[in-house]
Amino acid sequence: MKTSLITRIYMPKVKPMKKAIDFDTYISRRLEDAQFKSRYEAYGKQLEIAYQVLQLRKQRRMSQADLARKLGTTQSNVARIEAGRQNLGTHTLFQIANAFGKDLKVEFVSKNNIR
Repeated sequence: MKTSLITRIYMPKVKPMKKAIDFDTYISRRLEDAQFKSRYEAYGKQLEIAYQVLQLRKQRRMSQADLARKLGTTQSNVARIEAGRQNLGTHTLFQIANAFGKDLKVEFVSKNNIR
């Protein structure tokens, strides 16, 4: 069958898909790379902090705007913090702790003790 010029220009040939792998298998393979593993673990810690901020805010029945006012920032910045898309320095962490009437504890532990 002859194809039209439009079909040849706008409809490129489709390559067959590679066999799909599940996410756990993909991550297991990627974690063998030391640099990827380091970044993956760091991002996990960032998400843990984000989750704690979200939980504290909800426990106190505060809106993101309320927390933003206490921190002297914007609601959209609080949303980024809670989504784990904001790198937080110690100053910001202390501000967040203070906004919730909490102390901030930073502790260095052996890598063997990390859950």
